[in-house]
Amino acid sequence: MAAITSAVIAVAAVILGWITIEIACKPCLERGREAIDRNLNPDYDPDDDADAIRAPLNPTTTTTVSENSSTVKC
Repeated sequence: MAAITSAVIAVAAVILGWITIEIACKPCLERGREAIDRNLNPDYDPDDDADAIRAPLNPTTTTTVSENSSTVKC
């Protein structure tokens, strides 16, 4: 009888440990699961992502710095 009790306690401890990890790491686990789901989806095309950051490869920015009445453009 003691072996069954020990087995039940061990299973309950594993289940409670799993639940604790799921709750504690929920944001990280959700992002990871979403990434896995996206990668395993054959219909997913990263080019169609509306939330993707579209930064230009060679940004053209002009800044004006005035020093001693001379203008420098970068």
